[in-house]
Amino acid sequence: MFYTYSMDVLDKIKQFSLNSPFESAEDVQTSLDQTWCSQELSTLKESLPVTHAHLPNGKTIRLLKTMQTSVCEKDCNYCCFRTGRDTPRASLSPDELASAVFKLSKAGIAQGVFLSSGITGGGVRTQDRIIATAEILRKKYHYREYIHLKIMPGAEEDQILRAMQLADRVSINLEGPNETAVNQLAPHKVFYSELLQPLRVIHRIRQDYPQYMGWNGHWPSSCTQFVVGAVGETDLDLLQTTSNLFHNYQIRRVYYSKFTPVINTPFENLPVLNTLRQHRLYQAFYMLRDYGFDLEEMPLSNNKNLILDTDPKITWADTTLSESPIEINQADFQMLIKIPGIGPITARRILKFTTHAKIRDMQTLKNLGTAVKRAAKYILLDGVRPAYQPGLFNEIR
Repeated sequence: MFYTYSMDVLDKIKQFSLNSPFESAEDVQTSLDQTWCSQELSTLKESLPVTHAHLPNGKTIRLLKTMQTSVCEKDCNYCCFRTGRDTPRASLSPDELASAVFKLSKAGIAQGVFLSSGITGGGVRTQDRIIATAEILRKKYHYREYIHLKIMPGAEEDQILRAMQLADRVSINLEGPNETAVNQLAPHKVFYSELLQPLRVIHRIRQDYPQYMGWNGHWPSSCTQFVVGAVGETDLDLLQTTSNLFHNYQIRRVYYSKFTPVINTPFENLPVLNTLRQHRLYQAFYMLRDYGFDLEEMPLSNNKNLILDTDPKITWADTTLSESPIEINQADFQMLIKIPGIGPITARRILKFTTHAKIRDMQTLKNLGTAVKRAAKYILLDGVRPAYQPGLFNEIR
């Protein structure tokens, strides 16, 4: 069985699960089981850092979240692997890690891999080891499953290009939305030259090099991550940088990692982030990415944060559409997707329907996929405002 392969390698991979909650990678649900690897495959399958992950193409897989090494020379104030902290450390050679990923795939335990690393010997040297692991997987083992490679701070352009020729997705963690936040979170990381510059390089490669040079004939998508709630950044700070990344670097996904204090770090006594704030940030993120909203339309309170009690799309609609509802039968796509309860797929169904008939009742709208209880307050159907219950819109969403 697979466990006879090398329990030493598997034990090291299991140690990396300490980092799993801190590295977002297409996660749906993260396994936080900290029990030691046993010699039963069923137990092994549960204890490894495998997460259910939604891929950019919509497919859901079991994704192994692992590291090249948990040794790190950086002293990020929130990180369980910061230098000097007393915590178990492990390292794997590119051959060891690639072989383990391949065997886990063959055993049906994981269907893809997210590969990050602590930084040791500098970002360039660390990036070389990550690339070597991916090259062995692709070339030696003919591995065609999903690979998400982390780009290290300060990685060189040739390394970034090579990573993009091997991966389905690449990412680098900005940590904070601006230089001030990063200086507090990660004192020895440089926001512009080490963190933001690789995102610029990724975007330039996609523009300057032909698609066929990328893995499987196309360039990988890119994403980043922020640590939210530790250093006083506002939602406006986060959403401004998010909007800039969308428009200037075609970032496909931004993760807002909830700050959770780790013992024996400088931030161990800070409070954990309110999960509802993280949820509202993701809702605002989708408004910017998928629903055609501009940053200026984000409904922020006086403290430059999103209102926690209400879905930001509802907050915007209450201010903008309550007194000026949208006529469904005359609305274009961009107008429709801004109505609460209507998403891009439903908007296209409505437009297709209204090319040959009018929508005059809520049942028809519901049959097309609309969440009518959310939408009713903000629409007209052939000039008539449908009835709705105000109490439905006072709930926390």
